[in-house]
Amino acid sequence: MIFRDPQPALTPAHPLAPMPLSQAVQAYLQARPSVDAARHAELLAALDEHLGAPAPLLAYTKLTGEAWQRTLPAAQQPEAAALLADFRAFLRDEGWLDAARAVNLPD
Repeated sequence: MIFRDPQPALTPAHPLAPMPLSQAVQAYLQARPSVDAARHAELLAALDEHLGAPAPLLAYTKLTGEAWQRTLPAAQQPEAAALLADFRAFLRDEGWLDAARAVNLPD
């Protein structure tokens, strides 16, 4: 059985400060390099702007992601949907969503 550290390597300076979405985006782009990295960075920056950059990580939910996706041209929506699904899986699997919630701070 493999146990993961519940805190991502990148954390905010103050434990009670909201974790910025941009920090998670940075970690995602580093962890999942691809030929479309520049495009992914552009789309995720647009998501951050849509949520009121600098947006806290917890401002991004499945519903806010879907709302942002609907603001894109129809041709871009499938690409954005695939990116958001992978990004959300990364956030969940790597502990970003758990770490962003203050109730999960270590004693």
